Amino acid sequence: MASGTSGTSSSGAAQSTDTAPSSAEKWGFPLIELYRLAFTFYKRNSGKAIHLSYEDNLKLIAFKQQAALGPFNTSRAPALGVLDVIGRDRQQHWQLLGEITREQAMEGFVDLLDTMCSAFRPYIEAVRQDRDETLRKELRLMEQEKEARERQENAQLEQLVEAYKEELQRRQLQDALNKQTYQQFKLYAEKQFPGNPEQQGVLIHQLQREHYHQYMQQLHLQNQNQNTEDKGHQEAEHVPGNNNNSSTDLPNAMEGLKLGEVESQQHQQLAEQQDGHVEQTLEGVGQEQHGEEEYDDYVMICPAKIWTRPDIEQFKTEVSAGDGDGVITIGHGDTVTVRVPTNMNGKCIFWEFATDSYDIGFGIYFEWAKPVTNEVTVHVSDSDEDEDCVDEDYLSTTEDLESGSLSQERGAVNNPTAAPKAPISIIVPIYRRECYNEVYVGSHSYPGEGVYLLKFDNSYSIWRNKTLYYRVYYER
Repeated sequence: MASGTSGTSSSGAAQSTDTAPSSAEKWGFPLIELYRLAFTFYKRNSGKAIHLSYEDNLKLIAFKQQAALGPFNTSRAPALGVLDVIGRDRQQHWQLLGEITREQAMEGFVDLLDTMCSAFRPYIEAVRQDRDETLRKELRLMEQEKEARERQENAQLEQLVEAYKEELQRRQLQDALNKQTYQQFKLYAEKQFPGNPEQQGVLIHQLQREHYHQYMQQLHLQNQNQNTEDKGHQEAEHVPGNNNNSSTDLPNAMEGLKLGEVESQQHQQLAEQQDGHVEQTLEGVGQEQHGEEEYDDYVMICPAKIWTRPDIEQFKTEVSAGDGDGVITIGHGDTVTVRVPTNMNGKCIFWEFATDSYDIGFGIYFEWAKPVTNEVTVHVSDSDEDEDCVDEDYLSTTEDLESGSLSQERGAVNNPTAAPKAPISIIVPIYRRECYNEVYVGSHSYPGEGVYLLKFDNSYSIWRNKTLYYRVYYER
């Protein structure tokens, strides 16, 4: 009698699952997760927080067996003892569920537990709220981290933009000052070194650099005085912007530098003469240049383009398969200079290089001299010979053509009788490159007629030689 009633109730529960909405739709959980929560709740609270009748426990166990093992099958059912009444009742209720699917059995278990236990639904609601709150916290944390990253990236970008603008303004100001003072400094240099254009160029460059520094110092002092006067008119009130620096001086300088007008400079310090012991002063350097002709031959060298590519082994194979001129062993402590003259049919130089296992220093200079040959030549020098070629103060891609080379400037002081050398501009300063992992590639547009100096520096290596693979060509 009891089993018949149980079978009717179980079948009704199973049939209702075919027409009612799924448990996932009603409860907000996937069916498998909901069933696991329901079964855990039943095991944890059965006989404690909830008290079910013997018949109700049989129904729930039948749904649990159907969900775990599928429809009842005598061959798979465990053998029962003669006196195992509970086991026989359980098999009967399991058999009454018929051929319902495992999903339907899970839904039947959940619905029946909800009907018999009033504490089950609040438990599921609490679990869902806790899950949703955890998800919301994680989403808020992710959004906060994303916003923090964006703010940091924006701040870094703004700093880079401001630094770029400041550097651009500084270069524009220095270029404008150099153009305005060139003719005056040139006349003075011709008087100091008549018939020696190389020394004239060195002196002009020194005077222009000193004039720029004095101009900025005077402008900074004027701004400080003006701010002090403005502050004196305020009564116990802080005026923003009193602390000036070069970043505020540059815009003021660019604003005031119009139509060739330069603030009056007195007692302009002259560059050192050849013996390095006598200094002179040049009065009136930087006076207003109204009506003076601008110097139109001021040369601006565009920066080089440098990038890398990963096919290093293929590149080494191609270079080695050639006639062998593209593979060089650079001794420890040595510097190799590859001289590449500009081609009258070309407009741009390209270079590629890589090494075996170790890095190498690399930089590019440009020698403003008419090429005496069209051949690419290789020159090797030790670190002592190459020591005087570079000055850190001149690591600029916008070096004035009239300034002359750096080695020339030093040579003029140390050896006045030395033959003048062609001016040299630094396009890419020498830095160590990790060219043993990838191929370094670059290009540069011809600034004029001359010779490119590709320098491969191994002077920092005391014991180790380096094998260099390189290739140079030009674009029409």
